[in-house]
Amino acid sequence: MARSENDGRLGEEFFTPGTSSFTGFLSAHRPELLNTRPQLPDGVHSPADAFPHGTTVLALSYRDGVMIAGDRRATMGNLIAQRDLEKVHPTDDYTAVAFAGTVGVALDMVKLYQVELTHFEKIEGIPMTLNAKANRLAGMIRENLGQAMQGLVVVPLLVGYDVTAPKGENGRIFSFDVTGGPYEKPDFHAEGSGSPYARGALKKLFRKGMSRRDAALAALQALYDAADDDSATGGPDISRRIFPIVSVITEKGFERLPDAEAEELSREMVEQRRHQPDGPTAAP
Repeated sequence: MARSENDGRLGEEFFTPGTSSFTGFLSAHRPELLNTRPQLPDGVHSPADAFPHGTTVLALSYRDGVMIAGDRRATMGNLIAQRDLEKVHPTDDYTAVAFAGTVGVALDMVKLYQVELTHFEKIEGIPMTLNAKANRLAGMIRENLGQAMQGLVVVPLLVGYDVTAPKGENGRIFSFDVTGGPYEKPDFHAEGSGSPYARGALKKLFRKGMSRRDAALAALQALYDAADDDSATGGPDISRRIFPIVSVITEKGFERLPDAEAEELSREMVEQRRHQPDGPTAAP
């Protein structure tokens, strides 16, 4: 008897041997559920300012692991589409993703990636290695290439705590190009329209073995520099109490800095900027 759509039983596809990839499973049995299918007719391109875009995100290693942070602004052309967007998301206990680019596509990709990692661990009984996680995300970005060519670009930043690495070298950072090429970045990196200014700030502020507080202040200073020169990046909004999201991954797992801590550090940084509008100088 053919299975009814509403009889509550699992379909045959759930009992068919396959891979440990959840996206591979959907591609084989329910491709219409994937967000990588074309959004616009062939030959039709979307203007860059037609959809909300999020910027800027950054990451840096520090004494206990790796830190990842992002501003809160989303823009559509010259308009501010959202002031409190969350661009930093945990993907499992020891990895997190931040994104710049088309917000709707990026959020779908992050959710699918979270399921992908969970599905693999349930099927295989062990978590992916960090290198495998980077390669799996690269594959998902590559599958989005058709949409990227239509203007729906997503540029993620992946960070993870590598439990197999020597102590002090556990925090790792991966960036990706629009075709899915993965690149491991030492020490720090930034993505998004404000990334050149954020990377410039981190270049002068970063030093190995930073404490969590010092690393968070460096991340906030870098985001402030990005907002100072890039209109698509938002700085701390004191009046609305909207502050950048800062998260860390250590041997204890993922942790988002409490809102009170992010606010305290942001206010401290803004107060410093009253006396040094261009920010701190490089340490001797």
